[in-house]
Amino acid sequence: MSGIQEFERALDGSDKNVASFEHQNISPLKRAQHFLHSTPAAVPLIVLVLSIIIFGLAIGGRFFSSYTLTLILQQIAVVGILGSAQTLVILTAGIDLSIGVVMVISAVIMGNFAVTYGLPAPIAILAGMVTGGICGFFNGFLVAIVKLPPFIVTLGSWNIVMATNFIYSANQTIRDADVDANAPLLHLFAINFRFGSAILTLGVISMVLLVGVLWYVMNHTAWGRHVYAVGDDPEAAKLSGIQTRKVLLSVYTLAGVIAAFAAWVSIGRNGSVSPSAAVTDYNLQAITATVIGGISLFGGRGSILGTLFGAMLVGVVSMGLNMLGADPQWKVMLTGWLIIAAVAIDQWIRKAGV
Repeated sequence: MSGIQEFERALDGSDKNVASFEHQNISPLKRAQHFLHSTPAAVPLIVLVLSIIIFGLAIGGRFFSSYTLTLILQQIAVVGILGSAQTLVILTAGIDLSIGVVMVISAVIMGNFAVTYGLPAPIAILAGMVTGGICGFFNGFLVAIVKLPPFIVTLGSWNIVMATNFIYSANQTIRDADVDANAPLLHLFAINFRFGSAILTLGVISMVLLVGVLWYVMNHTAWGRHVYAVGDDPEAAKLSGIQTRKVLLSVYTLAGVIAAFAAWVSIGRNGSVSPSAAVTDYNLQAITATVIGGISLFGGRGSILGTLFGAMLVGVVSMGLNMLGADPQWKVMLTGWLIIAAVAIDQWIRKAGV
């Protein structure tokens, strides 16, 4: 006991100061890096604002008109919704290459059930939603349970769903007039509201509401935190008690349902239902919006708001170049540079967390 008492008396004279780290010498660049690391949606928002200013100065007042800005929102509504679904998958460090064709086959199911088979529009919409959910569950099962790579799984399902789409529909387009006559509910998201020269459609409003709901879910629910945890480190997530398989299954299934919802919005946007839309690069557009929006391809980092800003950025660039009369290839080239820059910035920002 005497030895312990001597030891304790010796501690009384020791330095009581707590170790601290000095932050005064952190450079502005390092501070910016830490800020962007904690606020992933800031980069696409900053680039979006700068793009609007640049095109506004180059084009003039026409670009800043409420009509032009709301037209951009109408053009990105479908891609913004698809990008939201893609964001959920990429946050788990996966990817869904089939999400575009899942949207198309869901639209084809809705159109055929309502127009060709004469079923009530709500049942047709429900059938399309179920189709999207089944496709998403199929991908999630192979990724979470069978443990196949997401890239390979969704590449395979992309081909399967595309072929099924053409076989089932016989590549026959359902005309706008037929949809309007038999199932006007399918055109619900084409309804627009005028505020002066601004025109907002229900499709745009639904995109914004969907992003808002997903933002809340991802930031204020246990499921949202689990999605981030699985994407950041699946093994650590499993050790902490998170059921990673269920999380992955739910993410891919929800992504399929959201893709089916995008199908409903796209019918309102396009009017007709065309199976050949499967060859459109909806997959790449959704991935582009997601990556430019600051969602890390390595998983576990990013904000759903960034995806919305990324989709808007692509829309602003496309509209701006069109109004300037530029060659369409400039849009393709600029989009490519934006993707590379977004990945490079993500790599740099991630170092702040190391």
